[in-house]
Amino acid sequence: MPTFEKSPHVFVYGTLRPGASRAALPTGLARMLALETVPAGPARVRGHLLRVADYPALVLDEEAGWVIGDLLRMTNPAPLLAALDAYEECSADFPQPHEYRRVLIDVQSPEGPVPAWAWLYARTTDGLPIIESGDFLNS
Repeated sequence: MPTFEKSPHVFVYGTLRPGASRAALPTGLARMLALETVPAGPARVRGHLLRVADYPALVLDEEAGWVIGDLLRMTNPAPLLAALDAYEECSADFPQPHEYRRVLIDVQSPEGPVPAWAWLYARTTDGLPIIESGDFLNS
């Protein structure tokens, strides 16, 4: 079974969020996001949002505060997930250890929990500052 069949949603919390500047994204990815996703509303997860250079990193933690993001429903999941994995440098084309890993998590939406794909930080967080607001767009 293709992995996207487990959920047609992605949870984005940083540079991929609607409202974030898409100017830094590769042109093809920005176009795919515009054409192959439908905004599905705000969402949040318990965890820490950390700053890594000019982009954020998510580490889940049920004891922590909320990380704010958005749910996107994919209309053409397989190629979009592949493109997002390449953007996050966690596809098989990139050497280990990857900076991120894609996992299926439950995110809280206004309608309740929704399973969604998210890219979690996979390296040490030592020395990374926490984005206290939990919202990259307001950091």
